[in-house]
Amino acid sequence: MNDYQRTLDWLYALEAAKGMDFKLERVSLALQRLGDPQSAYRALHIAGTNGKGSVAAMLDACLGAAGYRVGRYTSPHLVELGERIAVAGVPMSREALVATAEEVRAVTLAHGIGLTFFEILTVMAFVHFARVGVEVAVVEVGLGGRLDATNVIDPLAAAITTIGRDHTEWLGDSLAQIALEKGGIIKPGRPVVLGRIDGEPRAVLERVAAERGAPLLAPGRDYRVSGAEALTFEGLGWHLRDVRVGLRGAYQRDNAATAIAVLGAVRDALPVDEVALRRGLANVRWPGRLEIIDTAPLTIVDGAHNADGVASLVAELPRLTGGRPVDLLFAVMGDKDWDEMVARLAPHCRSAVVTEVLPPRGAPAAAVAAAFGPACPAVAEPDPMRAWRRVRARAGADGVVLVAGSLFLIGELYRLGVGRPAGAGATQGAAQP
Repeated sequence: MNDYQRTLDWLYALEAAKGMDFKLERVSLALQRLGDPQSAYRALHIAGTNGKGSVAAMLDACLGAAGYRVGRYTSPHLVELGERIAVAGVPMSREALVATAEEVRAVTLAHGIGLTFFEILTVMAFVHFARVGVEVAVVEVGLGGRLDATNVIDPLAAAITTIGRDHTEWLGDSLAQIALEKGGIIKPGRPVVLGRIDGEPRAVLERVAAERGAPLLAPGRDYRVSGAEALTFEGLGWHLRDVRVGLRGAYQRDNAATAIAVLGAVRDALPVDEVALRRGLANVRWPGRLEIIDTAPLTIVDGAHNADGVASLVAELPRLTGGRPVDLLFAVMGDKDWDEMVARLAPHCRSAVVTEVLPPRGAPAAAVAAAFGPACPAVAEPDPMRAWRRVRARAGADGVVLVAGSLFLIGELYRLGVGRPAGAGATQGAAQP
């Protein structure tokens, strides 16, 4: 067994043994023992139920186009663990991952600091970014915000993209509770940009920002967004027309507007000119999000993993499919509200093949397939490759295959050699080392 595999085994054993345990003190102490690497560069912090990864990718691309050396920390990965920790669009190499993991492991063991899987990766990211000399880190929240391991940074600005029901067992059952948890990343005096968030969640975030003296920037008040195929943005020092976004979907224009607003909020510390902004947004890549990986049959993969994400996906299908029937390949994590996801997706599909990924977290294929029954015929096939072959045969060369329900499913298909894009996980299409 090589060093890389041993490192993966150790990390994933932590995930199985410790699960999720939210305490910022452990991460802060580990970073302190490592010299507080997160203080060596500036940072932007991105939270939200959906869209936070896309906004992080867009900020990475725009700042990179402006000439900054950018680190990006996101989750989950699709194929290689190093995709989560990227510098200048290039995922962390296996060699660097092994060396950094060993360094963090040695320090935490020496001081009796027991970190979870995600906490270890977060510390590794901050150490790696300092070591390779990034100028700015774009950091995506893993879950929630208030007690997320990433919330040890003091960012120039934060963004909260959307508020929806997801991870309710940790974040609360109401949108107000979820907003309060995500609003935990708001820091005193630091601007926070909101995406399309209205009603009680927006009121909660406005209250938190006011209590902490953090300028809050919201669409419709501080900046205005319009446009269908291209984006118009007015406010925060920007006067932009006909901005093209390299990611499919109307919701990506909302994400682009959030990214533009963040850049407006930090323009004094991190100036980005219009040319770089346009180049970054036009060239941004974020695999597995409304991505077309084949044309015969037309094959669309999308990491929609909650009810709101499925609703956004369904809204895009008519434009992409041209009215052709859709055959679905679906898998979902057991802790998701998959009944609602199925209810929203099933009426738009001719058939479904339900498979399983990431046991034991993945939902049982048979139970999920049964939920599709009232709206479209579905079969359970636990093996992902056999499931892929079944749905592809059902669609035929002229049909449409949709792969959805979890990014873990898309990653599994990529690992099996199905439609893996060059440089999977690289923001700007850089080849993986």
